[in-house]
Amino acid sequence: MGWMAKRRLRTGPTAALPAKPAHDELLRLVRLADPDARSDGGDIVAVDVRIHAPVEAEPELVGGELEKVWACRVSAEGPLPFDFFDRYLAEGLAFRLGGLAVCRGEVSDPADADQGGPAVIVPVRPEPEELAPLLELQEDGFTFTAGEVRAALVPQAGRPPAVRDLLPYATELTAIELRGDEPVKLGTLALELSEALNGLVVDRWRFRVDTAEDLLPPA
Repeated sequence: MGWMAKRRLRTGPTAALPAKPAHDELLRLVRLADPDARSDGGDIVAVDVRIHAPVEAEPELVGGELEKVWACRVSAEGPLPFDFFDRYLAEGLAFRLGGLAVCRGEVSDPADADQGGPAVIVPVRPEPEELAPLLELQEDGFTFTAGEVRAALVPQAGRPPAVRDLLPYATELTAIELRGDEPVKLGTLALELSEALNGLVVDRWRFRVDTAEDLLPPA
């Protein structure tokens, strides 16, 4: 790869993958973050960003952490993407495809990051009694628990594309943020809450979660 090609890869968040993903599989994954994502030639367009077709890159892109590298760069289609959507998209794709994320020249492994768990996005802020069957309100009146799982209700900042189906009915879009050390247990509880509250589960990159195992990195 030429010097200019390497420089171009660094101009946007990039999912650096150990194998070249099939276009259809990449589109399926991107649609977990934006159901309206579409193909545009070899690229994929989602909301206000473009996921460029994977190109083979030198291992130096990720400091030699991978023997082979297929890079999917994410770039803005206009103004800067809203709510860091480009960065979250690159990190979420890297997580699901067993790769690394490159953002502003820094390499990270999304599978190692301890920056939060899943969230249940609901269209209306639930009352404590609605959560009582699955979560116990703590004495501070703000946090909830279920065994070792911790939960908090926070206003959902922005409107992630993944939850568009909730928006026609949303009056106070709210995130029930779950934290704990066991991803499958977190995912199971999140799915139970979403079923009870007519919500939708997303991971920390705001990709839709359909099964508890979606929170685990690929084997």
